[in-house]
Amino acid sequence: MKSIPDEGREGEGKGASDTGDMAPSGSRSTEAEGMEKEEDRESLMMELTRLVQKVVKQSSWWERKGIDYAILASAFLSLPAAFLLLGSSSGLLFALGVLVMGTAHAIITFKGTHLATHGLLNESQAWAEFWAVFFIEVCGAFTARAGVHSHIKLHHAHTNILGLGDSSTWRIPFLPRAVYLFLAPLTVPILTPLVALGMLKDYSLVHAMRTVLMVSLGLYSQYWLLVNISGFESPASALLCMLLCRALYSMPYIHVNIFQHIGLAMFSPTRRPKRIHQMTHGVLNLPRNPVLDWTFGHSLINCHVEHHLFPFLSDHMCLKVKPIVSRYLREKKLPYQEEAYLSRLRLFFHKYQELMVLAPSITELVGVQ
Repeated sequence: MKSIPDEGREGEGKGASDTGDMAPSGSRSTEAEGMEKEEDRESLMMELTRLVQKVVKQSSWWERKGIDYAILASAFLSLPAAFLLLGSSSGLLFALGVLVMGTAHAIITFKGTHLATHGLLNESQAWAEFWAVFFIEVCGAFTARAGVHSHIKLHHAHTNILGLGDSSTWRIPFLPRAVYLFLAPLTVPILTPLVALGMLKDYSLVHAMRTVLMVSLGLYSQYWLLVNISGFESPASALLCMLLCRALYSMPYIHVNIFQHIGLAMFSPTRRPKRIHQMTHGVLNLPRNPVLDWTFGHSLINCHVEHHLFPFLSDHMCLKVKPIVSRYLREKKLPYQEEAYLSRLRLFFHKYQELMVLAPSITELVGVQ
């Protein structure tokens, strides 16, 4: 696409060359203005970073780490009750068991995996790698290496850059919109380990064997507990229960993955704005939701803008700095994008062909590139 700022600079250069002695002065003036704007953009991010770091330094360990640890611990501690409830002959208690198991699994595999991917569960590099393998491979049935690479090296480093971090992983063009939005997500628990296995061909034998072992350990452990603790008599019924529990939050998981980036500003790999402009134009927050905030974490729901600006912050710290970030961006006339879950769902349902079947167009932000 044509770049208006570039065309403007070219026009100024041509005009100056026609005026003889005025050309060098006009060129220097344009260059100086460009440098001043560049410095302003850099200082915006630096100033906001200082404000956020001040809040972090004043926060207690409980705020920085403890609250998120407690939520993860509550998910693990609820598992024994969930297995016992799933063994009940009462339909109501069984349904409650599915709800408890599904919610615990979502907290562990969505919130826990996300924190582990960013290395936020421990400051030690060795322990960070351990937790990444545990949450991503054992609990999430995916490969830790691919999970960390795709999320940190691509999605965060190249947010909304077409072909790199454009959040198009879950775009399946041949599916009708109703199937994609409401039925296909139920297959995520099945597709996830299959996709992981397909990625292993590019890894070393040792790494591939470790991933297969960890994923198998996680899946078999849940199956064994359902048979021996919950009392499922047939393998088919145990596997069906596993699928039901693991798919309980798959639909909002897919929705959140696409709602918060697709349909917003997209950029060419060769023409990207500065970080603060890239994240504020290409990232969207969903409103506070007690269920999704708890299971997915604030970073993935109502503080996604804060998370992309400061990925080193835990879920609770993103929530704590949210008022500071939102106020600062609005004071500086930068977008702070928020939209309701149902509003985004209606948008994707009615514009499914444009947003999910056809590739999103590159959005040029005048004066930003």
